[in-house]
Amino acid sequence: MDLTELTIKQAHEGLKNGDFTSVDLTKAYLENIKKSDLNAFITVTEESALKQATEADKQIATGKFGMLCGIPCAIKDNILIKDVKCTAASKILENYVAPYNATVIEKLKAEGAVFLGKANLDDNAMGGSGENSAFGATKNPNDKTRVAGGSSSGPAASVAGNEACYSLGSDTGGSIRLPASFCGVVGLKPTYGAVSRYGLAAFGSSLDQIGPIAKNVEDAKIIFEVISGKDSKDATTSDNKFDERTMSLKGVKIGVPKEYFVAGIDPEVKKIITGAIEKAKEKGAEIVEISLPSVEFALACYYIIAPCEASANLARLDGVRYGLSEPGKDLLDVYLKSKGHGFGAEVKRRIMLGTYALSSGYYDAYYKKAQEVREFVKQDFAKAFREIDLIFCPVSPAPAFKIGEKTDDPLAMYLVDVYTVSVNIAGIPGLSLPAGKTESGLPVGLQIIGNHFEENKILAIAEEMEKLLT
Repeated sequence: MDLTELTIKQAHEGLKNGDFTSVDLTKAYLENIKKSDLNAFITVTEESALKQATEADKQIATGKFGMLCGIPCAIKDNILIKDVKCTAASKILENYVAPYNATVIEKLKAEGAVFLGKANLDDNAMGGSGENSAFGATKNPNDKTRVAGGSSSGPAASVAGNEACYSLGSDTGGSIRLPASFCGVVGLKPTYGAVSRYGLAAFGSSLDQIGPIAKNVEDAKIIFEVISGKDSKDATTSDNKFDERTMSLKGVKIGVPKEYFVAGIDPEVKKIITGAIEKAKEKGAEIVEISLPSVEFALACYYIIAPCEASANLARLDGVRYGLSEPGKDLLDVYLKSKGHGFGAEVKRRIMLGTYALSSGYYDAYYKKAQEVREFVKQDFAKAFREIDLIFCPVSPAPAFKIGEKTDDPLAMYLVDVYTVSVNIAGIPGLSLPAGKTESGLPVGLQIIGNHFEENKILAIAEEMEKLLT
């Protein structure tokens, strides 16, 4: 039996029955990481992981332990784990050691989770391919010549490549759903405020959200229930209770936005997604064509709001308070040499875009206008959810592309996010579910979008769809 292929529930049952220990499980994952060339991890915490597994085994021996106790996971390297490096895949934070735990880490620790290490990502979570990392691109486990998706490239590749049982990523414009789709795993971007952002290195504060990446929907649900909830350290969090919900596809109203099936979508992706929608219809779901007219502006809106917020958030990485500090003859010289030094090209591009859009004379024309458009996007979704339960659409217009294929064309790279950013703009939840593979074996994700705090609906229907699609 390959222990690294087990789901959370299967591993939990094995631990409960004494078929193996958490130490056995952890060693199996660590062995896979050592042999791997996926570059899914930036930092592997072998010693502490084995200590955590030993402690978990003591808890398991009492017979009283939760679903995540002793289960090894990967954490995106922009989420803080105390006394472990948190680089955000940037040279500017290469030696930064986290002084405290993120709230999600505290919640996982309380469950007895085992942390294998910090997973790779695009520099400061900016990118859709995983190629912007200062520590090299993550490879797709399905085809190592292709990208794993971004920015949560390492978290998705580690789960798909059996280097972690599950992982946590962050999603600002599609950064959980896109790599989950490209790698063929399940990724949930929760409602804005459903999961605490305390201890997440901020990119776009009104867009960022931490969420799970897992082998199946059931696992994603288990993780989400543990990490969600109100947090006094994050004023944007909500105390919404996510009740267990049993839903059948029969009678569910599924909206299919006509704007998502236009020229530019890969024919194989379109075929796989429309096939999934047809299967839902065969099981009794009511398919309704809907219109989200403002989503065509969502990408432009996102690429103003996100860089503006990044410009403000990353100003702290000045080599004085945080980040890489270059020596100089005086304080001003240190500041001039350090400011921005160590950022990758994409991060610099977005900081400059954001700073320009926020500058005097341009604020109203760009940032204010983008916030007005944001309201239209929110209203489109609100109107749609008055008539339907969920939305089905693609995660990406195409499957994973070749490493290096789009690096010289930022606009082509940004278009990868065209189906995902509107969910962040509106603050609603979305999930990527493996829907099938192209003829060349590349995974394609079905995106299931719900209304605010209706993760229970998404997860219930995703579980039903999972049975039809596997």
